[in-house]
Amino acid sequence: MGRALEPVLTDTSHGAKGAIRVFHIEPGTVRELPELPAAPPGRGFFWIACNRPAFGAALPRLQSMLQATTGLQLVDLHVADLLNAQLPSHYDYTSQYDVLVFRRLTATQCDTALAPGSGLPGTDAAAMGKGGPPVLRRIDTSPVGFAVFDQVLLTVHPEDCTVRDAFAARLLAPPQPVAQASVAAASPAPAEAAAHPAAHAPVANGRLPASPADLMLRVVNLIVDNYLDLRRELSRQLDHWQAELLKPRARFGNWSALLNARLTLHRLDEICEDQRAAVQDWVDTLETWTPPDTMAALRELDLLKVRSRDVLEHIERVVHHVRRLEQSTETAVQMHFSVQSNRTNDIMRTLTALTAVFLPLNLIAGIFGMNFEFIPLIHKQDGFWWAMGFMTVSAVALIAIFWRKRYLARTGQH
Repeated sequence: MGRALEPVLTDTSHGAKGAIRVFHIEPGTVRELPELPAAPPGRGFFWIACNRPAFGAALPRLQSMLQATTGLQLVDLHVADLLNAQLPSHYDYTSQYDVLVFRRLTATQCDTALAPGSGLPGTDAAAMGKGGPPVLRRIDTSPVGFAVFDQVLLTVHPEDCTVRDAFAARLLAPPQPVAQASVAAASPAPAEAAAHPAAHAPVANGRLPASPADLMLRVVNLIVDNYLDLRRELSRQLDHWQAELLKPRARFGNWSALLNARLTLHRLDEICEDQRAAVQDWVDTLETWTPPDTMAALRELDLLKVRSRDVLEHIERVVHHVRRLEQSTETAVQMHFSVQSNRTNDIMRTLTALTAVFLPLNLIAGIFGMNFEFIPLIHKQDGFWWAMGFMTVSAVALIAIFWRKRYLARTGQH
């Protein structure tokens, strides 16, 4: 279906799914449309999902579509926000629609990955190749933009990212066997189904987004969960790095990569804070909405609030995890220097003890090396052996005393 849409929706498509995808989401069914709609939906709402280059290229047509379907257009400042690939997460609103920009945290490379000013500090490839966690270099923080109207959701994604297509595949997935009766009732007419095969399907779990705001929250939740899926890999690689730092006989020299990792984790903390602030502003805005008159609409608003709080809780988990990794890395560095300091103290203690052992020996040798004519034992035939015996006894006695006091003992960390 995606290849059939490419000539109609965009001339700059990269991949099989097209740069602009249009979905009509109704109660019970989802249809992927071959072209931009020209009128408001009779039921449900439209989801217009496009990548950032296609949004810029097709902006006049998209503005005309919004005018035809909602009677509104995006203001210039919001268009600039949606086109900005370096914008931090934030929320804004007008009296007619809301705009949310939410930065991704996922291990894919999109239009801002590893680019100058992409939000994550650059990494020395040679240094990272020595044992640093490569997942930090693959975390993409490209922004995803959402414009939420009453009957239209416009989303702007980074080029070649998978969030849009992953969620679209979830919407268009085949129904579960238990839902066959409801599927038959909600299926399109035979002529329409023949004209658009596989373009009209009920959602797999039977629960479609009820509104553009609901769909936006689900996509944001998917973006956050993509980072939560990286926690095990990221934790394992940083644990490996911490083990390298704490090896007693190893010499850690990958300090450039370690500094880059610490800066990256600090930057991720700032990005997560921006995400939380943006979603919190959205939650605060929901509280100001006028309560609807009908019970169905009131329940829909309550579900929006619940889903918003759930997304906020997931972001809190991401923030907590990033901070824990940052603190863990900092703790490993401090422990590394503490271990090195203890090793240095042990070495100096051993050298001091050995020096103390040889001090009386040097004293005896110095006394008998004095240039005096009369020195006791100096002219006796066995004087040398008496001096050597006394020196040996002194050295053994000092070694025994120092060993008993554990000045010469080997510690467990060696």
